Amino acid sequence: MKSPNRIRRLLGAGLGAAALVLAGCAEMTAALHGGRTVNLLLSGTQEVPPVTTSARGEGSITVADDGSVSGSVITSGIAGVAAHIHTGARGENGPVSVGLVKTGDNTWSVPAGARLNDAQQAAFKAGKLYVNVHSATYKGGEIRAQLPQ
Repeated sequence: MKSPNRIRRLLGAGLGAAALVLAGCAEMTAALHGGRTVNLLLSGTQEVPPVTTSARGEGSITVADDGSVSGSVITSGIAGVAAHIHTGARGENGPVSVGLVKTGDNTWSVPAGARLNDAQQAAFKAGKLYVNVHSATYKGGEIRAQLPQ
């Protein structure tokens, strides 16, 4: 029987490897289609107001020059009930721009064909978009990362 610490280390290594693969794929997409890829580290301290939680997330989001969006976030320590890309500056909450879909136990992905409108693209370029994951305990969001960080 494997010890709980060894299992946690193995799971953590797998989560990190998956995030690196996703980031590499997103960067290839950005290189082929123009645009920008942002690697994300989500935490409760970035929520508004800040949340004390052990939950974490990582992943990447790519916004192409034509406004198309791709990418995903992998979480740990949270039973996510929803995830979104929102319009809002650091320290501010804002409306949903793109809803993410649950594609695995701990994975939230941008749906195929998602696009930012002109105002949302301008917000992205100004650093005024963020990704967060909501839980039953923190309905407004438990972990968050600004785009770009």
